[in-house]
Amino acid sequence: MDNVGIVVDDMEAAIAFFTELGMELEGEAQVEGPWADRTVGLDGVRCDIAMLRTPDGHSRLELAKYRAPAAIDAGQQDRSHNTLGMHRVMFAVDDIEDTVARLRSHGAELVGGVARYEDSYLLCYVRGPEGIFVGLAQQLG
Repeated sequence: MDNVGIVVDDMEAAIAFFTELGMELEGEAQVEGPWADRTVGLDGVRCDIAMLRTPDGHSRLELAKYRAPAAIDAGQQDRSHNTLGMHRVMFAVDDIEDTVARLRSHGAELVGGVARYEDSYLLCYVRGPEGIFVGLAQQLG
């Protein structure tokens, strides 16, 4: 997999949220033109993008803010976890409680609570900027 893409309205808040998770901003750019239109199947695309990578360099996340055509609010800000479609990105963390506390300063809300899966993991979901679901997994032992 090359990357996972997420459409956002507040690029600055989304970048701050994901860098707090340990991702590193690779760069930002604006994409537009016939090639962009053709790629996404829309006309008149003008989009700001930010590419972030995991600290190990193996995974990337692309944030996109559509200037044109305007992004469509699909009412996903408060959707529940069993909504059809892609619902979360999972991050491995060293300290789940500390990570949740740091993400709260970026507007994240804990969904449910932190759960223990046998003697293997602590797991939880947080809802970040614009309702983005993020899973956190702390391996035990």
